[in-house]
Amino acid sequence: MIVALNPAAENILGISQQRARGKSLLRLVDDEPEMRDILTRVVQTGDHYANEMHLAPTEVHGDERVVDCRVSPIQADKAVLLIEIADVTRRSQITRENALLIQHGAGRQMIRQLAHEIKNPLGGIRGAAQLLERQLENEELHEYTDVVISETDRLAALVDTLLGPGGPPMKRPVNIHELLEYVVRIVETEAEKRLTVQRDYDPGLPMIDLDRDQMIQAFLNLIRNAAAALDGHGKVTLRSRAATNFTIGDTRHRVIASIEIEDDGPGIPFELQDTVFYPLVTSRPDGTGLGLPAAQELLSRHGGLIEFESRPGRTVFYVRIPIEQQETDADG
Repeated sequence: MIVALNPAAENILGISQQRARGKSLLRLVDDEPEMRDILTRVVQTGDHYANEMHLAPTEVHGDERVVDCRVSPIQADKAVLLIEIADVTRRSQITRENALLIQHGAGRQMIRQLAHEIKNPLGGIRGAAQLLERQLENEELHEYTDVVISETDRLAALVDTLLGPGGPPMKRPVNIHELLEYVVRIVETEAEKRLTVQRDYDPGLPMIDLDRDQMIQAFLNLIRNAAAALDGHGKVTLRSRAATNFTIGDTRHRVIASIEIEDDGPGIPFELQDTVFYPLVTSRPDGTGLGLPAAQELLSRHGGLIEFESRPGRTVFYVRIPIEQQETDADG
């Protein structure tokens, strides 16, 4: 039971000292199992313990938070435990963002090597098909060489657009909500089963200078993944917000657009969560494992970043886009 709080604790717990006095700390943190465990251990052993844990969203704090929690035994008036809680959510996010950027850099290198290995034999296959076509006297057989040539051209284009470094973005002012609705129409047309989409847009978001085609491809990959995860059961939620003083990599932006693509499907398997932005990593039998790294690459060309969190029943991909765009080198 809480004896006293300082102002920082009032802010983290979302309750005043007057209202908190005499209440159960565990009830205020939604009976967080790690918190219960650490308090029990200190009471039983008299030792000091510290742990990092997640606090579930509350009425006051709408998002999950990461906190450092230190518990010490004390003897002061009625108090027997001193609990120090520090909100390290942003520090944890920055660490995760840096890991994603490192992963993207490694993934990009893998992609370029893969592109090189694919493009070399494609040129040979196309050339051989053209030579063979000239030797065929039966016009009906040209249908088959035409298929070989067209398919090698298609694969070469895929390598150029998804695997290759690509050109610089051709930026024009874009309404991000109109772009999202365009992508939803495409995915709804493709879906074999009905797709339920819920919108939660911030109407105050301004136009953003973006390469429309590249951003359509990025959002298409993300929303297709969400739709595939649902398999006709559940809903996709599209959410947009503005965030201020947000750091992406080493750059602090005055304001960014944060686009969330949420689904209530089974979630990304835990064993894949650290590698989903590497190429060829997928949990679906029919997946290529190129959608997420390609989307991350396209966002990086706009100085942005894709992050995610996933657990059964809730997977959210966060697309962070600086609203004040700067020229970004396609290769760096």
